Order: sequence, then C-alpha cells, then structure tokens
Amino acid sequence: MAITEVERRRGQLAALSIAAVVIIVGVPLWWRTTETYRAWLPVSQIKDLAKLQLHLSADVEVVFARGTVTPEQQKKVPLTQTQDEEHTVDEDTTLRYRYETKYRTATIMEEDALKKPTAAEADLSLHMLSESPCGSLVVYVIPESSSLLPEDVNVYIGQRRTALVRISAQMRVGKTLEQLLAQLEPQIKQVLQVMSFSHTDITVALSDRVRFRPGNKESIADSMRAFKSSPGYEITFSLLNPDPKSHQLHWDIEGAVQTYIQPLLTKLSPLANFSMDSQTLYYTMLGVTPRFDSSFEAYTLNADSLAHVINPVEARLGSNAASSNPVLNFLLYVPDIRHSPLYIHDHRKQEVPSNAFHSPRWGGIMVYNVNGFYGSETEFPVHVNINMAKVMGVFLAQLRLLLGVQSLSPPPGFLVAPCGSTGLADWELDRLMWSRSVENIATATTTITSLAQLLDQIGNIVINDNIAQQNEGLEAWKTVSSAVTSLQLAMAELEVGNLGFALQYSKEAILASEKAFFDPSLLHLLYFPDDQKFAIYIPLFLPMCVPILLSMLKIVSEARQRRREKQAKKE
Repeated sequence: MAITEVERRRGQLAALSIAAVVIIVGVPLWWRTTETYRAWLPVSQIKDLAKLQLHLSADVEVVFARGTVTPEQQKKVPLTQTQDEEHTVDEDTTLRYRYETKYRTATIMEEDALKKPTAAEADLSLHMLSESPCGSLVVYVIPESSSLLPEDVNVYIGQRRTALVRISAQMRVGKTLEQLLAQLEPQIKQVLQVMSFSHTDITVALSDRVRFRPGNKESIADSMRAFKSSPGYEITFSLLNPDPKSHQLHWDIEGAVQTYIQPLLTKLSPLANFSMDSQTLYYTMLGVTPRFDSSFEAYTLNADSLAHVINPVEARLGSNAASSNPVLNFLLYVPDIRHSPLYIHDHRKQEVPSNAFHSPRWGGIMVYNVNGFYGSETEFPVHVNINMAKVMGVFLAQLRLLLGVQSLSPPPGFLVAPCGSTGLADWELDRLMWSRSVENIATATTTITSLAQLLDQIGNIVINDNIAQQNEGLEAWKTVSSAVTSLQLAMAELEVGNLGFALQYSKEAILASEKAFFDPSLLHLLYFPDDQKFAIYIPLFLPMCVPILLSMLKIVSEARQRRREKQAKKE
C-alpha cells in the first residue's frame, strides 16, 4: 500500500510539473513566436492629422508712391495690419487664412522706377531693386495722374510678384489713413486672389480629401484638366506621318524644346522633375476618318469625334515602363494627301484657330497642314520643314493647362502682363505652389490615415521597423514616422508663409506615405488568419494536451474524493 501511494503521488507531481511547464513556459513561448510583429506607430499623431486644420499665411507689402497720401496720413506710415479668415470645409477639415499687410512709403529709387514710360519697364526696374521672396507680394499704389496705366485700367499685374494699383484723388481727399486703407482693402484683396491664392483654389486642391463644390465652372474645368501632383513627369513629343511617300517631314524638336519648353520646366523645377523624349511614327492614322465639308472646301474633324481620335493613336505611342510617373503626350499630326487640308471644328461648327485640342490628364494633338507645299508640278515626296515656333506655341499653352497653371479671367479694370519668355510668371508659379502644397498635404494625410485604419482593422498585417521608422542608408525612403513629421513641418511652414519649404516638406510627405502604403512587407501573413493558424497547430498540440488534461481531471477528482471522505469521518 505504501509503494502504491508513493507511485500515485509521484505520478501526480509529474503531471503537475508537465502542466506547469506547458502553461508557464510553453504557451507564452508559442504565443510570442507566432504572433504578428507590429512595430510602434505614431497613432495619436496620425489621429490628429485626420482632423486637418490648415493655416495659410500670405505677406503683402503695400507701398505708397509720392502723391498718394497726404502729409498727415504719411505720419502714421509705416504700419502693419493682420486679417484672419476661417472656413469650415467639412467636419474634419478647416481652413484658416492670414493676410499680413505692411504699409510703407516708396524709396527714392522706387520713385525713379515708377517714372518709367511703361508699366512693364517699371515692373522690371522694381524687380531689379529687390526680389520679393516666394509667396509674398508687393503692391505699389500710384496716383491717378500717373501715365503708367491706361485710363480704363486700375490694376496692373506684372510678370514678377509686383502689382500697380491706381488710387483716385476723391479716395484720399479729406480721408484719414484708416479710411483710405479701408477703401483700398477690396482692391488689395482682389490682387491677392489673382496673384496668390483664393478659397476656391485651396478647396479644389483638397479634392482628394473632401468633396467640393467650386463656385465657378472654370475651377471645375481646371481641376479636371490638370494632372495630379507627382514627383516627376514624362513628356513625349511625337510626329505622326501617315503618308511618308508623299511627305518627308523635318522638325527641329531638340532646338525647339530648348528654346520654348525648357525655360518653363526650369522654372517649374521646385514642383517636380521632368524628362523629355521624342519620336516619329510612320503610317499612323487617326481613329476617325475626316469628312469633306464643301462649304469650307476642306476636311473637318468635329468636336464630337475628337474623343475617338486618341485611342487608336495611343496604341502606337508605346509606354515608359521604366517609370511610374505620369506621361504627357504631345502629338503633331500631318494629314495625308487624301485628307488635306484638315481642320478641327468646335461645337459651334467654328474653326479652331490653333487647329489643336487637348485631352484632360493625357496630352494634346495638333493638326499641321502642309497643303501649301503642293503645286501643279510637285514632286513627291514633298520636303517639309515644320514651323516649330507655331507648333511649340500651341504645345506650351497646352502644357501650362495640363500642369495646373490656371487660365484666369481677371476682374474688370485689371491688366495682366504676358508671361514672358519663360512661359510662366513668378506669381503664377507661387499660385501653383500654394495649390500643390495643399494638394500634397491632403493626399498624404488621406494615405497615412487610411493606412492606420487598415492596420487597426486587420491585425495580421506585419509592421516592420522599416515601415514605422526611417531606413538606414543615405538613399532610403522615409516611412510612416517621417511622413508624419514631414506633414507637420509642411503645415507649420504654410502657417508662417514659407511657401518653398512647405512645398518641399509636402513632397517628402507624399513620397513617404505612398512608400509605406504600398510596401510589399505589409502583405506578409495577410492571408494567414487566426482560424488557419489554429487549424495547423491543434493537430500538433492536441495529442500532447489530452493526457495532461485527463491527468489534471483525475487529480482534481481524487482531491474532491479525499475531501468528502474527511468530511464523512468528522461527521
């Protein structure tokens, strides 16, 4: 009996020891080694970004020329005024604008510049005196007697970041400086909305985040026409020669790009990187057969048929598989001799002056007629030297539209100077930078918050350290933590009006957020849910756990039996 009791106690201790090792050591070790690794993420900061509060600050300097303020008014200059506006776009997005206006009188050198014969010369001279920083404006208030502006023009907007505003004599006579500034304020605000940003522009830039209803159709057209913000763009120029037996075409595309396109792209370099290539395609026909119009004695393409032109041509263009950047296609089509001349007509059956059209977020096509080279004794093929100045003028206008440079209709009384040889005025660049910065911030915040929600809902997604933090190495991309930091820095720079830095940080944020969102490691174990995990491990652990469980039940049963026997003896 003693030996049997000892063996029974030894069996119980062995069973308890095995159960203790399995529960205390085995289960935690198995759980730890099979759990999904999830590095730390700045969840609280990401939640703060979900409630986007953008602050945009613009600096305006108003300079009074001689004859615009009285001696009494001049005593109170210089001074500074700040105006704040707040707009609630939706429950998660708020916009706040701050306009800080500084008033002063013109210097002697600025007075000399304002005595130039024309407003364009005065604009250039003022620019040579001092260059305004990116995102800021200088408005010169000139007297009514100044000959710089025509009689029907009250505001002149130059190629740089300066504007001229005419003040009437009745506006300043008998007025205090505060009253004068109050009367000037509407014109200054109009200048700001033209040269800097407007609420409509910023709302359109938030289209990836909120649903907007722009106040005018031009804003809708501009937002649908332009390409979305991207770190780089590929530009392809194609010459389509459907009839090489009749036409031998020569185009100096390299020289034309350097003369007309490259200055614009150089100015746009803060926004994105650009690469260009060109090609000549033979025997490439349009997808629509032109119709002969006897009233014009020419072949025509109607506006309704232009949508069917692109698809067949696009199949011949090829694709740039080496880059994920958007491609802007510009096609120069020379009609074959059977369909020449060929003209494009709009919806009103009127001839399009440029004989070209563009497709939103794709590119543009220009029809170049060479029927003037035909004669009674023409020998084929005809050698044609294409007028690149005419062609590039059209492509340059289309490129501006596709990159988001808006075609504004100035208010009555405004005169806007031509953009010059670069194809882009300084204030147009600033206006585009404001929109792109806000668009990048909106896109990056949407991407980061979507990624955080996805990781929260699907627990099997692995979050590696290279997703949560910055990788080692000089060329490593930033990820979630650095994307959040870049977003915070971009919004902080916008708040103080540092437009250049805000754009740079917003570009870093959108690159890092997309890199993190599309990282391949996030798919690891995504299709290995918990039910499959237990289906694999139960056949392994069940044979071992059943004897242990039965031993525990037997020990518990014996302990209860002994307790009952003791109670029975006491009774």
